[in-house]
Amino acid sequence: QLVESGGGLVQTGGSLRLSCTASGSIFSIHYMGWYRQAPGKQRELVAQMPSGGITNYADSVKGRFSISGDNAKNTVYLQMNTLKPEDTAVYYCNVGVSGYYGGPNFNYWGQGTQVTVSS
Repeated sequence: QLVESGGGLVQTGGSLRLSCTASGSIFSIHYMGWYRQAPGKQRELVAQMPSGGITNYADSVKGRFSISGDNAKNTVYLQMNTLKPEDTAVYYCNVGVSGYYGGPNFNYWGQGTQVTVSS
């Protein structure tokens, strides 16, 4: 289960931090990331942090957003700075986990949290 928090309404240029905590039977986390979906648009990758890999950001958020994780808490964060109206969307966390050693990866999605940036 993934529980998100931290969305809300902010003015242009403001900041928000999203959090997403995974719970349940987790042996290892393979990747943690954030996606977003604006009205009338497809869901798109915002940032992804593979375990032991290179963090990947969408070009539109590079230099403004930062993804980080706390493995001890099974939590991923998205720090969003210098927000723009075009960042308005529902943000979803996405986590891939295994429940035991050598087990298959299961892909989970959070419930989504609304981020609205006013101009």
